[in-house]
This record gives sequence, structure tokens and C-alpha cells, in this order.
Amino acid sequence: MKWVVIVVGSLVGLAAVATLIGALLPRQHRAKRSVVLHQPPDSVWAAIRDFAGQPAWWPEMKHAERLRDSTGREIWRQQVGGFPMTLEVAEEQPPRRLVTRIVAPESAAFGGRWIYELEGMPGGTRLTVTEEGWIGNPMFRVMARVMGLDATIKKYLRSLGRRFGQDVTPA
Repeated sequence: MKWVVIVVGSLVGLAAVATLIGALLPRQHRAKRSVVLHQPPDSVWAAIRDFAGQPAWWPEMKHAERLRDSTGREIWRQQVGGFPMTLEVAEEQPPRRLVTRIVAPESAAFGGRWIYELEGMPGGTRLTVTEEGWIGNPMFRVMARVMGLDATIKKYLRSLGRRFGQDVTPA
């Protein structure tokens, strides 16, 4: 019984310390990564803009379905990394810039937007993805710092590279 109390007490103490540290971390964050793909901008645009087709090449995305549009903007429900989220296409300038935003209340665990910028260059396209986000839950802030605030962007860009038959390293 003594060991159970020690283990439970240690876990509660660890959670309290992590929550305190998370409360001291900034709620807002910005992460940015780029890759060069040996494809023209139109091909890269078609892949990133095809939300319904992304589960076929991005293992983190389990599901994507378009919802009825009630805001005048394109809305998608996605399951990414175990988290359900609703996205809206906030801005689009084919094939140069796409901005998606998580539609979430302030009480949600996280939110923000991804900005995709495509730049044609000799032999391909430089794609830069910038995440301007926020994490509401202090415990999630700690976990995000440990895993890296850019972890999802890197997984996305590596998967996109594989979709085009490339092994890319996000910079």
C-alpha cells in the first residue's frame, strides 16, 4: 500500500509541476519549415489543396470530409494525429498561397492557422508552411515543446515529399 501511495503521489506531483511549467510558457507560437520539391507549383498546389485526398499520402490524417458551407468559406472536418478538427479555407491565391484556419472556440485545446507559400524555382517549387497557433491547455504546451512545435509540419512535409517520390528534409 505504501508503494501505491508513493507512485500515485509522484504522478500527481509530476503532473502539477508540468502544469505549472506549461502555465508559464507562452500560449501563442509560430513555427515555419520549408522543402524544395522537384515538381512545378501547379502540381504541388493540387496536392496540398486536395484535402479529401490527403489521407492517401499523409499517415497523420485519418479522415477528411467537406462540410456544408454556412460561412461563405470552404469548411472541412479532419482527423489529424488523433485530434478531430474543423478547418476553413481562409485565403487562397492559386498556386502561390493557401491559408487554412482551425475553427475552434477559445476554450479548445489548440487552434491557429497554417500558411502555405509556394515559390517556383528552377527544377521545382519551394513550399514553406508556417503555423501560427495557440495551445490553451498548459499540459499540452509542455508536450508540444518536448515534441517540437514544428513536429506536425515536418511530418506533413516529409509525407508530401514521399507523395512525389522524394525524401525531403524540412529546413
